[in-house]
Amino acid sequence: MQRICFVLKVRPDRLAEYEERHAAVWPEMREALAGAGWGNYSLFSAGDGTVIGYLETEDFDRARALMADTEVNARWQAEMAPFFEGLEAAPDASMVPLREVFHLP
Repeated sequence: MQRICFVLKVRPDRLAEYEERHAAVWPEMREALAGAGWGNYSLFSAGDGTVIGYLETEDFDRARALMADTEVNARWQAEMAPFFEGLEAAPDASMVPLREVFHLP
């Protein structure tokens, strides 16, 4: 099982709306994520626009590729893109896993 953590930056003036949107993620998006192998997926907000994501999956590259092939993900990414700062690609393509330096199971 891979444990993936990443950081993204949401525009501070859009943070409240970003959090509202994630409080009501579309059911079909939730189903697509689960079906693609995204498990134990969480997003955390530092309150300043910094968002930390964490998920567990058997194969992150495969899980991301499966999501990239879904219509619901294309719609979600298009709606979420304006919320972020400094991205040159879609938000899901911009998730760069952090290197794990410690884990206490």
